[in-house]
Amino acid sequence: MKSKPNSLYIISLTLVAALGGLLFGYDTAVISGAEKSIEAYMITSLGLGPMAHGATISSALIGCVIGGIISGVISSRFGRKNTLIAAALLFLFSALGSAYPEFLFFTKDNPTLGLLLTFNTYRIMGGIGVGLASAVVPVYIGEIAPANIRGRLVSFNQFAIIFGMLVVYFVNWGIANGNTLEWINDIGWRYMFASEAIPALIFAVLLLFVPETPRYLALNNQDDKALAILTKINGEKVAKSILSEIKQTVSISSGKIFSYGKKIIVIGILLSVFQQFVGINVVLYYAPRIFESLGAAKDASMLQTIVMGLVNVIFTVIAILSVDKLGRKPLLITGSIGMAIGMFGVAGLAYYNIIGISTLIFIIIFTASFMMSWGPICWVLISEIFPNQIRGQAVAIAVAAQWAANYFISSTYPSMMEFSNVLTYVFYGVMSILSAIFVWVMVPETKGKSLEQMESIWTVAKEVNSDKKSSEKAKFTSPEEVEVQ
Repeated sequence: MKSKPNSLYIISLTLVAALGGLLFGYDTAVISGAEKSIEAYMITSLGLGPMAHGATISSALIGCVIGGIISGVISSRFGRKNTLIAAALLFLFSALGSAYPEFLFFTKDNPTLGLLLTFNTYRIMGGIGVGLASAVVPVYIGEIAPANIRGRLVSFNQFAIIFGMLVVYFVNWGIANGNTLEWINDIGWRYMFASEAIPALIFAVLLLFVPETPRYLALNNQDDKALAILTKINGEKVAKSILSEIKQTVSISSGKIFSYGKKIIVIGILLSVFQQFVGINVVLYYAPRIFESLGAAKDASMLQTIVMGLVNVIFTVIAILSVDKLGRKPLLITGSIGMAIGMFGVAGLAYYNIIGISTLIFIIIFTASFMMSWGPICWVLISEIFPNQIRGQAVAIAVAAQWAANYFISSTYPSMMEFSNVLTYVFYGVMSILSAIFVWVMVPETKGKSLEQMESIWTVAKEVNSDKKSSEKAKFTSPEEVEVQ
């Protein structure tokens, strides 16, 4: 009887799903190389200002919020796999449409407001794909992964995200390198967006060969299929016991969103909000511009962005290797402290108008701290803290909150910097400190627990709350009411 987990099969499924994370990173970071060209080609030529610029650069985030909101309904109704296929197709169409938004106008004359709106529509389409992938990829990996390596495998999604960013940094640099600014502003930015079509197509094809998750199948009374996949993943010896645990937690097909209390939903939302309010995506989206503002030329700023991308990869690997050993909470708290040091350091240097290698060092401290903690661990926790009955709905709420926070931070960054660059970085530093306090006080440790064991934590909490309400009701029940009862 086969009893050992099929490591090769588990890794293969994780790698395919993680391509969604790679496209997540690719799509959100491709704008960093094209941002100034979009400003020159569309924003400036139309006589629009910083608010329009910020809204255009962040337009994909509107789609991310939409994708996050609808991810729970779609993944619960059509499955995790089919939702990821839909995301892959959205990535593909967005890449091609963003590269040549004039297609609908059959012209390439001077940009118009209609062209700008069309470009934003394609970016929003890609954002919906990002929103779906950001919610469903961690859930897919979390639902197929054995408990003892779940944190590591879900963290690999974050590695794929920042690897996608690193890849597109190289792609953008390769397209821009050696070409004139005029060519980049007219043609080069189109190549940057179009390059995303290649990984999007690969992702869509590979998804055809992966199975649905056993927990989704069990939730929809497809026990035979669920058992077959569990057997292939975990071995025959434990597959039946795992399926039994799953069935005990999904005996009711779905639960009301607050059926396990409001606290768990609040924790999921705050995890997402803090991950964005520390300012990481400002650094990622506007990296070349930040380095240019620190005195680097365009090519040098692109190279410094690549260096930062390499740092991100290294420290994400550290998180992957340590998350199942050290636990989620210690990494999050340590990362928050490191991020605060980085942002307060940048703020201090900005206050004294010191621009140089020291600023780059503090930015690297900030991003490295994020990548070894909040980058991957937030997604791990979102994928594993919610009970089976409400996971689809709860993850959708958390992810939608994350992208809403992302949009707010990214779209307001140019205006905040115009008001005060020092106070902008101080704000992100304060958020980093608050994120550490939040984790210390509210977030449970999930290391080594199965998804069903995690559910028992909230079940106990729900029963305790129910008992408290019952006792309070009894306390204030009048003698007349007791007599009637």
